[in-house]
Amino acid sequence: MSKSYDEINEKIKQRQAVVVTAEEIIRMVREKGLKKTARDVDVVTTGTFGPMCSSGAFINFGHAKPRIRATRVLLNDVEAYAGIAAVDCYIGATQTRHNAFDVYGNRDLTYGGGHVIHDLVSGNPVHLKAESDGSDCYPSLSLEKDLVLEELPNAFLFCPRNGYQNYPCAVNKSDKIIHTYMGALKPHIGNATYSSAGQLSPLINDPLFKTIGLGTRIFLGGGVGYVTGPGTQHNPDVPRTDQGVPTMPAGTLAVTGDLKTMNGRWLKGLHYRGYGATMRVGIGVPIPVLNEDILMHTAVSDADIKTVILDFSHDYPYGTGKVLGEVNYEQLRSGALELEGKSVPCFPQSNYSDALCIARILKSWIERGVFLLGQPVELLPSEGRNKKEDRKTK
Repeated sequence: MSKSYDEINEKIKQRQAVVVTAEEIIRMVREKGLKKTARDVDVVTTGTFGPMCSSGAFINFGHAKPRIRATRVLLNDVEAYAGIAAVDCYIGATQTRHNAFDVYGNRDLTYGGGHVIHDLVSGNPVHLKAESDGSDCYPSLSLEKDLVLEELPNAFLFCPRNGYQNYPCAVNKSDKIIHTYMGALKPHIGNATYSSAGQLSPLINDPLFKTIGLGTRIFLGGGVGYVTGPGTQHNPDVPRTDQGVPTMPAGTLAVTGDLKTMNGRWLKGLHYRGYGATMRVGIGVPIPVLNEDILMHTAVSDADIKTVILDFSHDYPYGTGKVLGEVNYEQLRSGALELEGKSVPCFPQSNYSDALCIARILKSWIERGVFLLGQPVELLPSEGRNKKEDRKTK
């Protein structure tokens, strides 16, 4: 049994496509079997909604009179990179407010680029301050005004690394609390945190990258976006289960989309105490059921997905120490795991119910015929650079 993108898209146009979420497909395969389900189902929708630090937006704020070539830009006092062109800038989600301090004299890390993006897509004005060295063709030395998203000439989200394919469970074996991008970790393994939607996560449902790549159309931040290729730190050469699911961070996505189609429900600025600012990003990827093999991977359940447990006080980043163990997402979502002879409470950094909501929204778009599948012109790399180089030398 095999289907093509064109065949599935034609069914979507006719509003005859059978679409289910990655949660629903698990039960269907168990009840009906792989072969019948693959024949009946056309698309499986996935979703994830969690903190994704490597995110940001390109913004064109329009020319001044006289014109300006901005060399320094602040948006709500958060610095954006201006070394692109005259009135283009890029604001990163983790950049924090410039020269802001709390009442104790410490850097104020509570507001950053992710919050600026959230304000923009929520319809709130964002204050621009731009400075220039000046030139004959761009004589203005400064520009200050309020920006509203709908009035901007151009604004689009571009995230270099989103949708990590699995991520470690974090604990802290030291004798003091540590503050990380995985949240606050209590001493002596007082808690554990994790960040994945598990069985709903996009790259978990296509672990060998057989349908996702450059040109894949996705749900992004509440609007329509696209995969532009592998994200930074994309590393498929990691240990995997028999079903192809990695047990540690592996694939990543670079994604983009028109910021004007998005909303603050699915792009939210976030602050981690002691770490700084980031942004929650909502992503949903449709998996076309082209054959039984692709369907098999979408039927993976939380019980089948494992991740490593790392001591973030000592053994991070990877390779600096030993892995403390493995745990599956069914155990993590139960709220506790067993480690070193005790029950450790677990807390998610990504929101499963929101991820499911994204998968359902994407499902409804496809069922209504307003969202067609984008066939990738190039799939994500399934082998890392080292393996490719090894193959060339043989």
